[in-house]
Amino acid sequence: MGLHLSQYFFLFLAACIAGTLNALAGGGSFISFPALLLLRVPPVQANATNTVALWPGLAASTLAYLKRLNVPLRLLIPLLVTSVAGGWAGALLLLKTPQHTFMHLVPWLLLSGTLLFAFGNTIRGLAGKTSVMDDLSATSWRAIVISSFVELLVAIYGGYFGAGIGFITLGMLAALGMRDIHAMGAIRTLLAAAINAAAVVTFILAGAVLWPQCGVMIAGALTGGWFGAHYAQKADPRKVRILVIAVGIVMSLYFFIKSA
Repeated sequence: MGLHLSQYFFLFLAACIAGTLNALAGGGSFISFPALLLLRVPPVQANATNTVALWPGLAASTLAYLKRLNVPLRLLIPLLVTSVAGGWAGALLLLKTPQHTFMHLVPWLLLSGTLLFAFGNTIRGLAGKTSVMDDLSATSWRAIVISSFVELLVAIYGGYFGAGIGFITLGMLAALGMRDIHAMGAIRTLLAAAINAAAVVTFILAGAVLWPQCGVMIAGALTGGWFGAHYAQKADPRKVRILVIAVGIVMSLYFFIKSA
């Protein structure tokens, strides 16, 4: 579908805001995904295009976090494997969902992502206030199996839609005994990148990505990500968080009304 110059600018701006929000607090999809729908992009293609457009910024964040990654391979490898498998399964499930069915699911998915985002601090609170990461080398195989199963479910949701998956992962890591929020953030970002990488490859091979829209959104998301990372220390995290939650609620209500 052809776009006017004003529509390209609209998508660039939406992706720029999304990239900024992702760098500051997360929740960028609450802006970029509805932006595609507002331009009458079919919902399944909109979700696929949005996932691919925001992935480079997520990958860049992962590289920046690698120095804080301190997890035994006996735990990390099962989590990565289930992330990729679940992301692939979720992406295939999306591609097999009829457009009208997914459109009716959109407000519920947006609302679920908003709620996960809104209560993310509660999940983070489970990690405690210390800055010391417990030794995970003694993690039992039973805990690894349960965590991998949880991550598989998270990854399926992530490949299908994805907003808010990071907070479920934080809760799972806290349950494993992690206390260092920065180390937890490193694992969360790596697993999210793995989930979305599997989805990205699936969407591209299936021809579900609208490349003119995706290209301009990648540029916007990277620009916004740089801006957000540059000014992250100056921004008030609480105000940014409130803004993201407000956007999520407004978008959820809009699509509830539209799909009624």
